[in-house]
Amino acid sequence: MGLFSFLDRSRTVAPLHYNRWLVPPAALAIHLCIGQIYAYSVFKLPMTKLIGIAEPGPEDWQQKQIAWIFTIALFCLGASAATFGKWMERVGPRKAMFASALCFSGGFFISSIGVSLHEIWIVYLGHGVIGGIGLGLGYISPVSTLIKWFPDRPGMATGLAIMGFGGGAMIASPLATWLMGLFRTASSVGVEETFLAMGCIYLCMMLFGMFAVRVPHPEWQPAGFEKGNAPAGKMITTGNVLADKAIRTPQFYLLFGVLLLNVSAGIGLLEHASVMVQELFSKETVGDRWVSADAAAGFVGLLSLFNMAGRFIWSSTSDFIGRKLTYILFFSLGAILFFTLPFLGTGGHIGWFVAAAAFIMTMYGGGFATIPAYLKDIFGVIQVGAIHGRLLLAWSLAAIVGPVVVNNLRASQIEAGASAAETYPLIFMVLAGLLLAGFVCNIMVNTVNPIHHHQAEKGK
Repeated sequence: MGLFSFLDRSRTVAPLHYNRWLVPPAALAIHLCIGQIYAYSVFKLPMTKLIGIAEPGPEDWQQKQIAWIFTIALFCLGASAATFGKWMERVGPRKAMFASALCFSGGFFISSIGVSLHEIWIVYLGHGVIGGIGLGLGYISPVSTLIKWFPDRPGMATGLAIMGFGGGAMIASPLATWLMGLFRTASSVGVEETFLAMGCIYLCMMLFGMFAVRVPHPEWQPAGFEKGNAPAGKMITTGNVLADKAIRTPQFYLLFGVLLLNVSAGIGLLEHASVMVQELFSKETVGDRWVSADAAAGFVGLLSLFNMAGRFIWSSTSDFIGRKLTYILFFSLGAILFFTLPFLGTGGHIGWFVAAAAFIMTMYGGGFATIPAYLKDIFGVIQVGAIHGRLLLAWSLAAIVGPVVVNNLRASQIEAGASAAETYPLIFMVLAGLLLAGFVCNIMVNTVNPIHHHQAEKGK
């Protein structure tokens, strides 16, 4: 037996009567860690003052440079999920989670070096590329595992896993803010030390998830569940489509568009959340009711809470109302709320603005948690992890589309003479338009032609 034989898939197979409810904590441990990426906006302002400390210096990084860290990380998430999805299905979740833990925590350690040397490309490599690969591996392995443990409730299962990713910022945002305050000195904003500390914390948590994960016994199935029974009226297949065949179907590309457009709109809001709320509700715009940096970090944490809650609530609801209707609600209600945000922001209605943004985040998170179950309904369960990994390339593109649209629209309007707060109405209108396009893609989704079903099944 090799030194790392404990990582083998055969070592993770659960006994026949294993309690499946012991598996979700392992999935949550991984997703709560990698969900830290959603709190990256709390670093945006401090990282523009690494040299100037109190104010940005002439050699400090600009926000547009720092925004690329988030974009690169999510691009690498989707790319690595697509690349390693079939490998993960073959070697099992434990080996994938171990690789994820090393890459994700290693990204923090490498980025701390980049901050120390003030070399942005090292941070791109650390948090962007290496950390992004850790994100992709850590994202798909718990999802694929829980779908296999909960074939009777796939929406709830994916919600259990993915709600941790949405809730990661709820922990990371205040943790990062507290650590930067703890390590801050007259000559440092505390970012370098914070990266080191968070890397150590997340490595320990992810290793716990790795050791706790199990895959079901080949003969196991939930009590009362019969394979091959599909609820009527909910567009759920009783066949299976392999990953290589799935990417040749129109359904895959329609669902690709559904995820791309839903994520582009939501991520455009979330990536800029801390800066956005401070600019919309500054001393110049609202007077005494202005939003401080600490309050903005709380806003990011609140969005994370609703993002997390939406992942479980909406995906569980989809088990009863169907995936297609769930996405109809996401795109229609989301577009309406984006259309209202400019009036709430420019009118100074901070309470209603926060409520609307929080509800948008429930549907953004719900979209992530519901898409694996949607894929399982359309393509079957046999290679759903690999198909999900390939679909996450849509997330990679959305990580570019959403933040780039928001940051470029903001920058171009400011160059034209608008104030920072005046840039957001157009931004929100464009994000609403993305959701309306997603609505059309979802309406067009239908069942897969049986000619694409796995040959072994068709021959039965």
